[in-house]
Amino acid sequence: MSFPCVDKLASRTVELDDNGPEPSYDRVVTGYETFEYPKPFLLDHGGILPKVDIAYETWGKLNAKRDNAILIHTGLSASSHAKSHAKNTKPGWWEEFIGPGRYLDTNKFFVICTNVIGGCYGSTGPSSIDPADGERYATRFPIITVFDMVRAQFLLLDNMGIEKLHASVGSSMGGMQSMAAASLFPDRVKRLISISACARSHPYSIALRHTQRQVLMADPNWNKGFYYNGVPPHVGMKLSREIATISYRSGPEWELRFGRKRAQENQTPALCPDFLIETYLDHQGERFCLQYDANSLLYISKAMDIFDMSKSATDVLKDQRRRNLPKIENILNEKQTFAEVVGDQSALEMHATSAPGPGSNNDKKRPTLTTLSETDPAVQDLIDGVKNIKMPTLILGAQSDILFPVWQQKEIAECLRVAGNKRVTYYELDGMFGHDTFLIDRVSVGGAIKGHLELLD
Repeated sequence: MSFPCVDKLASRTVELDDNGPEPSYDRVVTGYETFEYPKPFLLDHGGILPKVDIAYETWGKLNAKRDNAILIHTGLSASSHAKSHAKNTKPGWWEEFIGPGRYLDTNKFFVICTNVIGGCYGSTGPSSIDPADGERYATRFPIITVFDMVRAQFLLLDNMGIEKLHASVGSSMGGMQSMAAASLFPDRVKRLISISACARSHPYSIALRHTQRQVLMADPNWNKGFYYNGVPPHVGMKLSREIATISYRSGPEWELRFGRKRAQENQTPALCPDFLIETYLDHQGERFCLQYDANSLLYISKAMDIFDMSKSATDVLKDQRRRNLPKIENILNEKQTFAEVVGDQSALEMHATSAPGPGSNNDKKRPTLTTLSETDPAVQDLIDGVKNIKMPTLILGAQSDILFPVWQQKEIAECLRVAGNKRVTYYELDGMFGHDTFLIDRVSVGGAIKGHLELLD
């Protein structure tokens, strides 16, 4: 009995097994520069990386005052290649937004984009080599946070001699990073732009990402993360991407684009992809399954889940960092070896932190915040968490976004305003492209970005 869609997956498994291990992901994207931070790098949840590499690309020129830099933060699976250039002429993921006279005008600004730590396009991640034993980290790689990603990016800025950014700009997980940058380094960010993001992850998006991870980890070839010398979990990656794609676009768009059309109207229905929407999802999964590292997907999506700007949450992270800093000092002072400090922990299991739980700040009486405080008592905690973000801020949302619904962008804007930020601009776009609006709607998204970046002081 023939099942073409299933047989295709089986054939690819055989082909990958015959032709050797999976592709080197840092060669999928080329033309980037690499900054190496050679010292131990402490992570929020106690993990330590012996060194950190940051892949990055730039466009435009840094001016004499070094105050015209814009840092673009990426979404979950994006590389540093936001725009084509001489070293890589392939179109970038924000190709039409960046360039001379464009929305991020490289005649005026020096634009920087990095691959986040945990990624697989040149920055240190699970597929990187652990200097301790010459093997890939796999799931020995420590748990990371969005705040960790931003701290690494600011080490790059330090190396470039950039004391203050003109703007921190990001969409989706990048919007989380831009918020984190403004909070961690308020004196180093002049303007903030957060698009289709949130100030804390909510249950629906967590559930979607959890489902993607479970599908991926159920692929036998995942092998608890240790697949680098064998067949990669391409089936799990394909299915995971199909689930993600459902959350990236919108029903109204698909009604117009696909409707109930079938790929072959003159044939009987089949269990393999049949409707056009099914073939579209199948295509998206096929494109992605060997282009991105499975472990990077797990780690970065988890970092999105645990993102929370609330004061109680960030206080816990600060306390953990304070208690773990002596580990770095012991390594640098050679009181302990790196192996003695780090131990042999896996990211597949939980570990005690000895950290206190969130405080009782919510018990204090505070002014109510529109209707949000009636549905979510933790909003006041969030207000306290963003009080140091005072720079001019642009928050953008798309009405058709189901992954980060517009009420989550409204939550950011309203919390910032109540926390004392007098320069918050909120725009809500009515396009039908869902979460991917920030990639597609150049006029609306780009126009709003350009206006905020070129706003007179």
